[in-house]
Amino acid sequence: MRGRLFCVVALLGAVTTVDAAQAESLRKVFQKVNPAVVVIETKEQGVLKGRRGEAVTARGLASGVVVSREGLIMTAAHVVQVADEVTVHFLDGREALAAVVSSSVTADVALLKIDPVPDNLVVAELGDSDSVGPGDQVFVIGAPYGVDHTLTAGYLSGRRKPREVCDPLQPIEFLQTDAAINRGNSGGPLCSLDGKVVGIVSHILSQSGGSEGVGFATSINTAKEVLLKRRSFWSGLEFQYVADELARALNIPQDAALLVQRVADASPGYLMGLQPGKIPVRIGGEEFLIGGDIILAIQEIAISKDTEKTCDLRQTLLDLTPGSRIEVKVLRAGKILTLATTTR
Repeated sequence: MRGRLFCVVALLGAVTTVDAAQAESLRKVFQKVNPAVVVIETKEQGVLKGRRGEAVTARGLASGVVVSREGLIMTAAHVVQVADEVTVHFLDGREALAAVVSSSVTADVALLKIDPVPDNLVVAELGDSDSVGPGDQVFVIGAPYGVDHTLTAGYLSGRRKPREVCDPLQPIEFLQTDAAINRGNSGGPLCSLDGKVVGIVSHILSQSGGSEGVGFATSINTAKEVLLKRRSFWSGLEFQYVADELARALNIPQDAALLVQRVADASPGYLMGLQPGKIPVRIGGEEFLIGGDIILAIQEIAISKDTEKTCDLRQTLLDLTPGSRIEVKVLRAGKILTLATTTR
């Protein structure tokens, strides 16, 4: 009996020693990565969806991670897609304005460029997301509910590739984790235990609205492909797709179109003169804005229910490079107009 008790005590002692070593290792890795993590504050013109529908300035808080000494920062696309102003806050209290230089709404990642670039900028090391798998320990650094530079840890739960009709055009993968992710964590890094960024926090599945252990981050290999290699085109626009009966009810002269919801200041959409929606409506349990421009075609490719045309349009947008001309045909107050600008 004493022998068994000794073995149990020895085993518990060994587990405690391992846990303590892991905690010490995680502490050191956190201290290394944390200075490269930033808090992102956004401002955008929204619409108060009440009886009066007054225009208001919406403010948001999220996270990001520095990925180059030239001042490039990765975050989630939904954080900055229609932001009029983006401010980046560093661990040491410094701050800088940032501009969106690339965004992929489908992959939910965006690239910011800060100006001016602070001295002694700490840059995170980007890893290889193909090198991690379910069961590997990971951690997240971010600002859940505005509590900045918070560490949460867990395991990689799975690798998920969403079903996409145009999937070959832009391979996208999300990493699933049970590390706690809440509002404000979006855009922050998901890291392996060696301190390398393997994902950019995207979203959670939750019935309560808070973390329930089912979180997702865009794999860093996806982020590198769509932001650093291809530099996906940032439009600065938010759309609402409409088709069939709703399209006919809005007197749209084709079977599908895009209602412009919001337009970010100084974005390509803003520079070409696109007008956002102004009137909040609720149809079929869905809320959106009407009264703005209705996009009928982009680069002479009509917005359509046809899958082949949709894929052609996505490929055309993927092929855009800085300085490319982009042209849209819109329906505005019953008239069809053509608007254009050049990409940055």
